[in-house]
Amino acid sequence: MADTSAPRLITIGETMALIAPARPEPLATTREVRLLIGGAESNVAIHAAQLGIPTAWVSAVGDDALGERVREGVASHGVDVGWVTTDPHAPTGVYFKDPGRGVLYYRRGSAASAMTPQSIAAVPLEQADVVHVSGITPALSSTCAALVDAAIDRVTEDGGILSFDVNHRPALWQPGAAAATLLALARRADLVFVGLDEAEGLWGTADADAVRALLPEPALLVVKDGDIGATEYERRGGADVRTFAPAIKTEVVEAVGAGDAFAAGYLAARLEGAGAEGRLLAGHRRAHLVLQSTGDLLPDETPADEAHETPTDDTPDRA
Repeated sequence: MADTSAPRLITIGETMALIAPARPEPLATTREVRLLIGGAESNVAIHAAQLGIPTAWVSAVGDDALGERVREGVASHGVDVGWVTTDPHAPTGVYFKDPGRGVLYYRRGSAASAMTPQSIAAVPLEQADVVHVSGITPALSSTCAALVDAAIDRVTEDGGILSFDVNHRPALWQPGAAAATLLALARRADLVFVGLDEAEGLWGTADADAVRALLPEPALLVVKDGDIGATEYERRGGADVRTFAPAIKTEVVEAVGAGDAFAAGYLAARLEGAGAEGRLLAGHRRAHLVLQSTGDLLPDETPADEAHETPTDDTPDRA
């Protein structure tokens, strides 16, 4: 039986310092910026914690002011950062948001990219209800790829739930390397999130049913189709139950980060026992709030149920 003091959700991956325009305008012309934090897996952890799920985030940061800011920033939202290590030999990564144009990364050689399977050796993955990783981490380095393999092996061997967001970031991969690697990882997961656009770009799948045909292994598959909606496939008794939840129109300020918010809303609802439609709607509602902001995160006092209309979008990053 799981230790009731352990986090219900554990996420693993890099978080960086984030510089974004204070208003929704191009980075090249803005005169005021905000220094924030951002990373797919810590975004999921923070959103889930805000939704009441005991959550931990596992990573590494540099022994620098930005690393301190990242660690304290994640912790300030109620996320357990006790398994975040400090690397005295590598810096904390940085990235810039350029609204409407994507993301600029400065993360090569970062502390998180030096993580290895040993980085999670002491983390009680087996005690969590869900362990969440993304396709960003294996792109950072060969040792990070080995870390993701180790996490999947540990969780699936122990009967836990391994959640995997494909999160394809072309700027992080060598040409032609992403498709096979991300497909293999998705096939080993229990729960997979993927955008229809990224699935088409990676694997040539034209619609959600084609994605499911390519990925029959996960017990749960969620295919997100931007402002159209999201489709869940749940295997029950050897057959699939397909549920679609339409997106609701939203005036989008910045799409980057909405996929993480969707995943967190969905996971939180699942952990609270919601059915398929409730899980999808919870993901939509959380993403809706982020789509209206230039940041990846929300104030802790923002109630998730304020959202009434929601699309989601996973915008590819650029180097």
